[in-house]
Amino acid sequence: MKKFNLKYIGLFIAAAAVVSCEVEFDNPIDEAGVYTSGEADFSNYVSVGNSLTSGYADGALYLDAQLKSFPAIMAGQMELAGGGEFIQPLVNDNAGGLLAGGVQILPNRFVLAVGANGSPAPAVYTGEAPTTDITNTFTGKLNNYGVPGAKSFHLGAPGYGNIAGVATGQANPYYVRFASGGMSTVIGDAAAANPSFFTLWIGNNDILSFATSGGIGVDQTGNFDPTSYGSNDITDPNVFAGAVSQYVTALTANGAKGALVNIPDVTSIPFFTTVPFAPLSPANPDFAAQIPALNAQFGALNQAFAFLGVPERSITFSTTAASAVVIKDESLTDISAQLTQVLIGGGFPAQQAALFGQQYGQARQATEDDLLVFTSQTVIAQLNSTRFQELVGLGLDQATAGQLSVNGITFPLEDQWVLTPTEQTAISTAQTAYNSTLEALAAANDLAFVDARTALSQVANGGVSFNGGVLTSTYATGGAFSLDGVHPTPRGYALTANFIIDAINAKYDANVPKVNIGAYRSIQTSDSVN
Repeated sequence: MKKFNLKYIGLFIAAAAVVSCEVEFDNPIDEAGVYTSGEADFSNYVSVGNSLTSGYADGALYLDAQLKSFPAIMAGQMELAGGGEFIQPLVNDNAGGLLAGGVQILPNRFVLAVGANGSPAPAVYTGEAPTTDITNTFTGKLNNYGVPGAKSFHLGAPGYGNIAGVATGQANPYYVRFASGGMSTVIGDAAAANPSFFTLWIGNNDILSFATSGGIGVDQTGNFDPTSYGSNDITDPNVFAGAVSQYVTALTANGAKGALVNIPDVTSIPFFTTVPFAPLSPANPDFAAQIPALNAQFGALNQAFAFLGVPERSITFSTTAASAVVIKDESLTDISAQLTQVLIGGGFPAQQAALFGQQYGQARQATEDDLLVFTSQTVIAQLNSTRFQELVGLGLDQATAGQLSVNGITFPLEDQWVLTPTEQTAISTAQTAYNSTLEALAAANDLAFVDARTALSQVANGGVSFNGGVLTSTYATGGAFSLDGVHPTPRGYALTANFIIDAINAKYDANVPKVNIGAYRSIQTSDSVN
């Protein structure tokens, strides 16, 4: 089969984002008015959480985005109602990468650059080398305890900030930068900061890593030992509940008030909504030329599917409309052996029948209910070199091996590239349990409860209007999400700050002013990775 590339995403950037030099209030009061904290005390606000709390964006933690984290935005507004100083463990630069002893261990951030084909696309920033070294630890007072990558049980794990554990994955380099000691815990350090008010937003990563990996992890529901979990596993809801309950107890021990934030629908973010399930267009001349041969090749296979009572697994490519990619669905009954025998009975040589049976025993074309992960765009319609080498090793000539090794067309997309409905259900079930826990803990401890799930669903379903436009979840142009397709832009973080402020004001009879989200930038356009 002829090799070809398909383009799935068109990014149309109308204009560079406008950044205001001065933040405007979304709900200003006249000079005679007074902002008050109500029943809350904002004099020492402490934020605890993961990457969303740290200000992470564009696939990295860099200075400009960190300065516009939602806690930093909130702290600026709280100052008008008696809030105090808010100190973050700031990185040194806007490169975004991290060093350990002078060696780079994490990559730089993404920027929007123009590729070789003339279309805008995310690229790793190469304009400067990172200078933030985790061996140079932050000391002194701190208010933002957001740790990118942290799951719920990580915040209470001793040694999570021990640099000796970074290489083995036992420690987090972001926490290493400001951990108070080799065996300290994030929650212990946060509680020691003696907050008068706190926000706790944790649990996203307990399902997000499973989702972004295409569901290759394990749903650990029923396993109460998080030390046995893999990095892409779903956290057991009881483990989540036990951990977060302990954190709330620690943060309220001195009488502090605060807010708990629930978990949004992770599958509604651009990382899962940008690449269509049917990206194979007959308007692409390279693909169009292959359609007749492909349909002939799959014709006998489709007859075998029908004979085995699973006609819904048939694979057909349209000459008039975009076609769905072929995927491997591990939730399907594996009919490899039966398929092989039917194909042999239909006249296929035994080796070819066995190969087809193995390759398509759990295959089907994707539907609108499947979610292709953002990174799948890099492999669809490309040669799967691993499969190619396997087939050559089985004795196939290179031309035939190549024909049977095209990702998403003749070789089913592997699990890490697609979230199937079964995997989405596992995510949703865990999310519902986590959110029930968070709401119950907020009620039991008389804390504000922030329904981020509902607030952010508005961004994905029609958008949120502001003075100057509409904030949506469309990749790159929607304004809410950064180039990694997961984390907000500064404008998205401003929206986050506002709905948390709303919940705080309602719970504690405060009137902290919100910000004008249009005063914060969205995606920065660039024609160079430099």
